This record gives sequence, structure tokens and C-alpha cells, in this order.
Amino acid sequence: MNLPSHPANIAELIVDAMRDGQKLTEIRPEYVPADAASAYALQREILRLRETTVGGWKVGSKSTHGGPINGALLPEDGLFASGSQVECVDYPAPILELEIAFRLNREFAPRDEPYSDEEVLGSIGSMGATIEVVSSRFAAWPKIEPLLALGDLLNHGALIVGDFVPYDASFPFVEPALTFTFGDEDIVPGDGANPAGDPRRLLPWVVNHHTQNGLSVTPDLVITTGSYTGMYLTKGPGLAVGEIRGLPPVSVELI
Repeated sequence: MNLPSHPANIAELIVDAMRDGQKLTEIRPEYVPADAASAYALQREILRLRETTVGGWKVGSKSTHGGPINGALLPEDGLFASGSQVECVDYPAPILELEIAFRLNREFAPRDEPYSDEEVLGSIGSMGATIEVVSSRFAAWPKIEPLLALGDLLNHGALIVGDFVPYDASFPFVEPALTFTFGDEDIVPGDGANPAGDPRRLLPWVVNHHTQNGLSVTPDLVITTGSYTGMYLTKGPGLAVGEIRGLPPVSVELI
């Protein structure tokens, strides 16, 4: 589906804001995608203008049982290894989230018939901890239209990817033991929990959404599945270290 009128305008503005580390202060009505399909088309246009490929997906839900799921393409050039340094000027007002990500062990190619939950969940190959750096391109966020936030890669800035280990189906995905610190300060608000419940339930949505848009889900894609620690708004440079028991730790230094 085509974007609303002047589709390149908002995509170009978002990509310019990404490049310059700036926030957009004006939101014209025509900038807001008309529907979810238009918002996802905007995501693809952003990656095209960034001249990067799909490195993965972020996906989430605010309900543990059957609630709506949405997600965003992750630009390959925004994925960094654990231990990396990222500059605060590139991600204004950065927010940090600690998550679990998965890789699948087979390719899912586009086809007419949707893939079943069993096909997808039976293909989970590995898992690891990630830290998402959240940074909207809009100064008014979070008070912006949800479809505009969806088109803006769901406010994605960067993803720090820890080492992956073989998938363990018995892992306590609903309530894992974890720690998350920033500058040696504990930033976990109470018990860590994912609002989607078991994050594995989100994976079939990713596979079917991606393939229905004519794209293949390959084993190298990182699928990160929502925060166990809420959103922590940083107030300056510092070192973030996250550890989900049973997975290698992940860290990033904001400089």
C-alpha cells in the first residue's frame, strides 16, 4: 500500500533526523500514516533511504494473552556487539531496555499460506540478551499518533546484541532472574517481566508479517522481543550492564 501524500517527505525528514541526532518539532497531518500498512511501508522506506538492509525485528505486545502485536524493522547498521560504545549525540534522550532476542535455525521464504505457530516455534535456534536504545525522532513523543511512532521504527535507535547460546525450551521466559544497571545504579523497577508474557508467542507474527511483505526471514536476523525492565531514561553518559540469568551478559557504554 502506498504511503499518504508526499511519502518521501516524512521518511526523508526522519532519516535526516537520525543522521543529525535531532528531533522533529513539527508534525503535519500528512506525515501521519493512514493505517498500519502505510506505517510499515514507511519503515521500509526509512531503511531504503538509509541504504541499509534488514538486520532484524523488534516486536512486542502490551497484553499477555492474545493482545495486539506490532513490530519494527531493525536497520542492520544500527546493530552493535556487546561492549560497544555509542554516542549520546546520535540518540537524543536515549532510553534503555533489557530484552531477550532469538534467531531461527531455518529460512522462512514468502508463500501464500501462513506459517503455523508450530513451524516457527520449532525453528528457534538460539537466544541472547539485548539492550535496545530507544530514541524517537519526534520532540513531542510519546504524545504523538501511534501510527507515526510505528512508522518511526517504534522509536528504535540502536540494538546492542549479546552473545547467543543454543535455545533452551525450559528457560523461564515469563519471569527470568535478571539485573540491569546504569552507572552502577540498579535500574530494574521491581520484578522484571515482559508485558507480552512469554515472548516466544511473538515470533510467528514476525515470520508471517515479514514473509507476507515478500521478504525472507533468515537465520541471521535478530528478533528482539520487548523489555523486561520497562524504559529507563538516561540522564547522561554511562555504562549499562544487563544480565539475564542463563544468558551471557550484555553491555553498552553511552559516551
